[in-house]
Amino acid sequence: MNKLLSTLIIAAFTMASPATFAGSHGGAMSDKEKAELTEKCAKMDPAKADDKMKADCKKLAEMKK
Repeated sequence: MNKLLSTLIIAAFTMASPATFAGSHGGAMSDKEKAELTEKCAKMDPAKADDKMKADCKKLAEMKK
């Protein structure tokens, strides 16, 4: 029983480590991307913009605070 439990714990850590590393390093925007998004948000027409664009602009505005 101890071997089974140990094997399951090791397997869980082995699977979780790469996913955690990829998740923590994959989402950061570069300065160039931020500048482009800021420019797009300034030109955005709220009536015509889709929900994703509105959410991205809102997130960018919150990051600046």
